[in-house]
Amino acid sequence: MESSAADRAYQDQILPHVSRTFALTIPQLPPALRIGVTNAYLLCRIADTIEDQTTSSAAARLGLLHRFVAVLCGREAAGDLARDLLPRLAEHTLPAERELVLNMGRIVRLTAALEPRQRAAIERCVEVMCEGMHQFQCIASVAGVARMSDLDDYCYYVAGVVGEMLTQLFCAYSPAIERQRAGLEALSVSFAQGLQMTNILKDVWDDRERGACWLPQEVFRRHGVELAELARERQPAGFAAGMRELVGVAHAHLRDALAYTLLIPRGEMGIRRFCLWAIGLAVLTLRRIEATPGFTSGPQVKISHAAVALTTSLSNAAVRQDWLLRRLFDFAARGLPLATLAAYPPPGRPSAGGAWAASEFSQGVSHAAQRDLRRREGSSVR
Repeated sequence: MESSAADRAYQDQILPHVSRTFALTIPQLPPALRIGVTNAYLLCRIADTIEDQTTSSAAARLGLLHRFVAVLCGREAAGDLARDLLPRLAEHTLPAERELVLNMGRIVRLTAALEPRQRAAIERCVEVMCEGMHQFQCIASVAGVARMSDLDDYCYYVAGVVGEMLTQLFCAYSPAIERQRAGLEALSVSFAQGLQMTNILKDVWDDRERGACWLPQEVFRRHGVELAELARERQPAGFAAGMRELVGVAHAHLRDALAYTLLIPRGEMGIRRFCLWAIGLAVLTLRRIEATPGFTSGPQVKISHAAVALTTSLSNAAVRQDWLLRRLFDFAARGLPLATLAAYPPPGRPSAGGAWAASEFSQGVSHAAQRDLRRREGSSVR
């Protein structure tokens, strides 16, 4: 019992050192959810460290990820993996990430102590993320991904699976939320993609420094831009147009995120705040990106502490009022371009008009179903 309490205290202590955003939003959750969601985030962060911060070959990294899944499922001792992994971490790995790897046993012990539905959802999320994230990192380059559908799939593996997992945790926590399962599941991947696309757009130049770009070539070629030839100090006019198109896509996904949040019962104010704060910060970041064409680094489009404080305060004040939350979203998103998700063609057969078409946003079902179908049929990423 004392060990479990110490492990929970360690989770809470390490979280702000590896994610300021989640350290802000997770404490809004009710205690029965807070432990599992913190645990899930830290497990995903360990997986990300294995993929991004080790000096091993691609095959060796995949082996380490498989071992991490085995640790999570109780088939290997965490200490053995930690001892093998620590010497392989790159010199620039953050001290907090090293500490998290060293203490992965404490995190995994807490996973094992969760109730079965929570544990199954988290294990599934981490396993899918490890496989998909590695697949994309192996083909990462500054040339970008080929198609919009590839960006969708990348966002699914690094974020959409988290949206699915959170939905499972929310439903396991509350019978009232369980009754909204169908609607929440239909929107969960889109919610996560809105947040992930916002980060991709904000971090485009930082990612390129690391040799990666997750922007779709098909979008930018329509605007006369070859991503492989892009330089931050010499951005062609078409690059701003392509970024604006993707801002519109992210905006559409964030509208799905709001629809998801409004399906959470009004009485679950902590879960609503957890969602609303993330949505509000993402919308304001898109506003900064839209207002700063030609930006050359993430900090140039980072929102201020005052904006964060205002977003959280307004969200808290309106948390039970759906009509007011819609008004606040519309006000925050004023002036942003807006795209409507078009029907996806089968892999390898892009439509003549491209995967996205700009138009007024209309309320409708999420396109998670199309993404699920595409993943079953196969992706263009090999």
